[in-house]
Amino acid sequence: MKNSLMLLILLGLASVGQAQTTTPTPRIDMGDFKIDLTEVSIGRFAEYAQRKGIQTEAERSGGGFEYVMGWQKRKGWNWRTPFGGPAQPDEPAVHLKWDEARAFCQDAGGDLPTKAQWQRAAYTEQRQNPPAPYIQGKTYEYPTGDTGEGANVKGGADGWERHAPVGRTRAGVNGLYDMGANVWEWLLDTQGKSHLTAGGSWWYGPSQMRLEGMQYKPDDVYVVYIGFRCVY
Repeated sequence: MKNSLMLLILLGLASVGQAQTTTPTPRIDMGDFKIDLTEVSIGRFAEYAQRKGIQTEAERSGGGFEYVMGWQKRKGWNWRTPFGGPAQPDEPAVHLKWDEARAFCQDAGGDLPTKAQWQRAAYTEQRQNPPAPYIQGKTYEYPTGDTGEGANVKGGADGWERHAPVGRTRAGVNGLYDMGANVWEWLLDTQGKSHLTAGGSWWYGPSQMRLEGMQYKPDDVYVVYIGFRCVY
């Protein structure tokens, strides 16, 4: 699963402009719901955007945002070109507003995860015979286990300066990838005009991966650090 070619085959990805969904998206069965194995990739979002004729807010407005001593707009940054240049189809789809992410999930027959769903999937091992070091029924501090090791975080030894392709870091609790770090993930929970994000990102250290690290963010932001996955 760590092999990038295998991930592309599993995710049914061709190229960013011509992605085809040829196999079901890999999902983990949590009993009363299923959750995407990985964050939604550029390739998956490309297939959806092409089929539905979608143009996102970042595309319409000329760019997305990153935080450098305040929010700064970056010309040409959007889900297709997250850092302004060519991107690979197995990179996570970012620069998407909450409602844009939710519309994708609903089109796929699901929705964004609730906090309760995401929390259970990220921190409590459900598998009957999980591989070591995971233990069935144990609740962990991090989505990667007892420590944040293995996630794509700021200043870590993971090998990625920014976000990593989906499924390339170490599989964590319940066999899921990047529930901690890589990119924040939109959740369904609402507080005023803000929605919850979980997991932290490559811009933060491991502490943001913990349950206490969840943050509400305005639902109209579209930034380089926020992606998503779906539940069904």
